[in-house]
Amino acid sequence: MRDADAMALGRLDAHAQAALVRAGELSPAELVAAAIVRAERLDPALGALSHRAFDAACERAAALRPGADAALAGVPWLAKDSLDHPGMPTRAGSRSGAEILATAAPAFVQRLSAQGLVAIGKSAMPEFGLLPSTEPLLGPVTRNPWSPAHSPGGSSGGAAAAVAAGIVPLAHGSDGAGSIRMPAACCGVVGLKPGRGGVVRARAPHLLEDLLVGDGLLARSVRDAAWAFAVVRPVPSAPVAAPSPRRLRIGVVAGNLQGDDPHPEVARALSAAAALCADLGHTVEVARLPVDVEAVAEALRTLWSQLAADSVDRVTARLGARAADRVLEPWTRQLAAWHRRHCGTDALERAFAQLGGLPAAFAGFHRDCDVLLTPVVRTPPPPLGTLAPDRDFDALLATVFDWMSYTPLQNLAGTPAIALPLATSADGLPIGVQFAADRGGEDLLLALAYELEAAAPWHGRWPPHAAASHAEAG
Repeated sequence: MRDADAMALGRLDAHAQAALVRAGELSPAELVAAAIVRAERLDPALGALSHRAFDAACERAAALRPGADAALAGVPWLAKDSLDHPGMPTRAGSRSGAEILATAAPAFVQRLSAQGLVAIGKSAMPEFGLLPSTEPLLGPVTRNPWSPAHSPGGSSGGAAAAVAAGIVPLAHGSDGAGSIRMPAACCGVVGLKPGRGGVVRARAPHLLEDLLVGDGLLARSVRDAAWAFAVVRPVPSAPVAAPSPRRLRIGVVAGNLQGDDPHPEVARALSAAAALCADLGHTVEVARLPVDVEAVAEALRTLWSQLAADSVDRVTARLGARAADRVLEPWTRQLAAWHRRHCGTDALERAFAQLGGLPAAFAGFHRDCDVLLTPVVRTPPPPLGTLAPDRDFDALLATVFDWMSYTPLQNLAGTPAIALPLATSADGLPIGVQFAADRGGEDLLLALAYELEAAAPWHGRWPPHAAASHAEAG
């Protein structure tokens, strides 16, 4: 596989790559070989991959035979470092992670593998997904392909960077407070977070994660994102394939959970998205969230820090307290300690009351407003180091909950949302906007995404460090 040919293939989405296999122009093995070339050329500067499984991927691709039961035979993808995939370690971005190779696949992986997707490795993430930037002390630090000095977001930052750069057309992301949508916005790709219970199981049962986390595949095209959701939803279905003629009532909310306005460039992106929706014939009005934002923000802090405390407890039980202190990152340890100081049973009771009440509140909201339009994050992508795990804890705590102060609402309510790359900053960095719907509204969001993709296409926008740029240079 010539480098120039491999880079040219990186410009194609998953469906276009699969079409070449079905036409007999390329084999599944050649698609995978091309992705490996791109990873070897592009990833040293990005740090998007935390584990390489190139030999195993080549073996699997060589054994694939395209057919109706393997619609995307040979299309390469990445599993997130927290997702079990046979033959790969699951470290979740932590130095505490064992090098033991997984032997079983959750239903999520089984569904994708049955369609012919081939994982070439794992994507980098922050420790246990607890930060919205991908700078784990385990390494690698992931850089934004639009600017190596800036964060790709997190926690699915390696996934978003790899897709934005064209290393792979699809990469797994998990979203417990925005971890698909935030990196999608930072890297200029499509990120759908399904609603609660919207996809088959991707991990072992866990009370909080089952309530908060949605899994999906980040993609450059809406058709790829729609296909992925159709494959992994509990009852597989035909994917949404086109816009809907239905005109929607879209409510716009600019303020975050702290009651603060977004950065001026994010505000302009939000206004431009609202104007585009109005031009397309949708009814667009300013809306008011049907929630007590202070109570929701408190619930987020309580439950997010509970996840840190759970993580510390698991590692301590396995390694002992002294070893756990050595290997766990400062942010993880100190967030867990903060939880134990500030979040007693009363705080947990209030947080679970929010989890119980928000679905009904949003069901009422969406009776009058089909879609909620908001920013994804409060600012354009921040410089690396802004959200690093070894920053001063008090400063980092304030920064984290200020920056990821839009997306967690859908995790707490269990509703679906999608981030779309509709804008760029004055410095040329991506700025995404978020559309959210009521429970079960994923197809509605995808139909709207198709319409916006056609009206304001982003396919031709590539970062400086990407397969497309290398193909043009070649």
